[in-house]
Amino acid sequence: MPEAENVVYMVGAKFGSDANPSGAWMTNCVLPSVVARRYRASRLAAFSTGNVYPFTPVTGLGSTEDSPTAPVGEYAMSCLGRERVIQAASLSGGLRASIIRLNYAVEPRYGVLCDIAQRVLAGSPVDLSVGFVNVVAQRYANEVALRSLLLADSPPRIINLAGPEILSVRAIALRFGELLDREVVFSGQEGETALLSNAATCHSLFGYPDLAAGALIEMQADWLLAGGRVLGKPTKFERNDGRF
Repeated sequence: MPEAENVVYMVGAKFGSDANPSGAWMTNCVLPSVVARRYRASRLAAFSTGNVYPFTPVTGLGSTEDSPTAPVGEYAMSCLGRERVIQAASLSGGLRASIIRLNYAVEPRYGVLCDIAQRVLAGSPVDLSVGFVNVVAQRYANEVALRSLLLADSPPRIINLAGPEILSVRAIALRFGELLDREVVFSGQEGETALLSNAATCHSLFGYPDLAAGALIEMQADWLLAGGRVLGKPTKFERNDGRF
C-alpha cells in the first residue's frame, strides 16, 4: 500500500459472521494489526460499531463513550477486538487514531429505514424485537469520519456516531404506511432495551446532522415510490442476540 498521511479504515466482516466466526475474527482483528503497523506514522480514522455496547433501557439516552463495553455475539466481540488492536498499536508505536463507533447510518439504497420501508411497501410484518433505533444520514457519517482525522490521537479518540433522536420502530413504520399508502403489519413486541448510542459528544464537535429523522423517512419513501434501486442487503437490525 502507498504512503498516506491520512487513512480511513472501513474494512470489516459482519454478515455471515455467525456461520464463519473465524473469518470474522481474522478480518476484524488480524488485518487491522497489519494496517496499524503499516501506517503507524499516519493518522487513522477507524470505523467500529455501537454493537460493542450492551443494550440499554429505551427510556434512557443510550451509551456514551465512557460506558462499559459488553459486546454480544462473535461480530460484536471481534469488533471490540479490532479496537483493542488499534489501541495497542497506538500505545506501543504512537499511531494517532480516532475510533468511530457508528450506529445505523442510512441512505435510500440501504439501512434501517430502507429495511422498514420495504417491508411496509410489500405488506410484510415489521419486526419489533428491537423497538427503538438511532439513525443518521450516511453523508454526515462520511463527514465525521474525515473530520475526525484532525482529532486522531494516542491513545485513540473514541467517538460515538449516531443520530440525535431515539426513534420508535413502530412509529417509523406507521409513518411509512402513510407515505406509501399501505396498511402496516407488525410482529413481536418492543422490549425494554435496545442498542442505542448517545452521540452528544460527536454533535458538539462536528455539529448536528443536517437531515433530521423525519426528512430521512420522507426521502426513503420518495425513493421507493420512484422505483429507486436498493442494494438488497438487509441490516438485520432487529436481531437482539448478536448473531448476524
